[in-house]
Amino acid sequence: MARPALAYIVGAYEHPTRDAGDKTMAELQADVALGALEDAGLSKADVDGFFCGPDAPGTGPLSIADYLNLNLRHVDTTNTSGSSYLLHVSHAAQAIQAGKCDIALVTLTGRPRAEGRGKGGLVRVDNPQQPDYQWEAPFGMQILNMYGMTAMRHMHLYGTTSEQLAWIKVAASHHAQHNERAFTRKVHTVEEVVNSPMVCDPLHRLDCCVVTDGGGAVIVTRPEIAKSLKRPLVKVIGAGERPEHQQGGYFEITTTGAAVSGKIAFEQAGVTPAEIKYASLYDSFTITVLLQIEDLGFCKKGEAGRFVMDGNLISGVGKLPFNTDGGGLCNNHPGNRGGMTKIIEAVRQVRGEAHPAVQVKNCDLALANGIGGQLGVRHASGTLILERE
Repeated sequence: MARPALAYIVGAYEHPTRDAGDKTMAELQADVALGALEDAGLSKADVDGFFCGPDAPGTGPLSIADYLNLNLRHVDTTNTSGSSYLLHVSHAAQAIQAGKCDIALVTLTGRPRAEGRGKGGLVRVDNPQQPDYQWEAPFGMQILNMYGMTAMRHMHLYGTTSEQLAWIKVAASHHAQHNERAFTRKVHTVEEVVNSPMVCDPLHRLDCCVVTDGGGAVIVTRPEIAKSLKRPLVKVIGAGERPEHQQGGYFEITTTGAAVSGKIAFEQAGVTPAEIKYASLYDSFTITVLLQIEDLGFCKKGEAGRFVMDGNLISGVGKLPFNTDGGGLCNNHPGNRGGMTKIIEAVRQVRGEAHPAVQVKNCDLALANGIGGQLGVRHASGTLILERE
């Protein structure tokens, strides 16, 4: 039985650069937009919806619409950090169904390497207008130490080990070796990961994602337009989102918003985690992947440490191939917002266009999940389920 589509993804493009010292953000936006349109077989004149985050320079959609000379009738600037772009695809599908637009462009760009770590590196809580600033800033809270604390908590509750976390990096590196554009293509061992410098106990340097420039874009459209194009048909059949926060102090730091966004997406799609052939999982750190595996239902809570061992995430080896482009841990984490690349690799897998060495056989169902913001305080999860038609 054919599952109904919320919308179709007809174009996907990942910028080839990982260091954009010779490009402006506007140029990057143009590059990824035109790349996705070319992939879809469409032109700028066809676009009537534009979805972007705060990475779009100037006045966001207004400046980029002017720069690209887009004639729009719908825009969306949802910002949930790294998960924004999964929400944008979901919101684009909703806008298309509501008749607000027919062909939606979703973009991401970033230049943290070109701008320097002081501007584009680790995010620090330094906004005095943030409601919890007075309670968090004095303690020097950063993304690194909050994710380290989350990993430590999971270890305390479930006996998870650094070696188990290391398997996630190992799997990503096995995939990245086949990606000529990956930031790092070195295949790592568990021993290399756990012996790399400690950056925030218990997280080591190789537990952390790479910092890259570049970006990506996707094109979302209605079924009749998708079927008129000469591209493989990729349906969005499920979408969920969940902003997660401290619940007034009554929350568990090792549970992410994916526990809710995933449930919504699976119910809408009418599929189960066991049916998913490939998963793109947000990998800002190895612990981020571990928690999503549990919260999305691929294993029970507390069992992901054992689940990821012995290559279970490696394509052709394990039962849950993940991040076959090398992910944010090895390939690309543009602008410190890795959600877009998760969508792009899931589209490649469903189309059968991933590298032959990592292409999942009969990949008719894929999941992409993004985590944006900061685990331990406030974040948002976005989940998409894609199907080949």
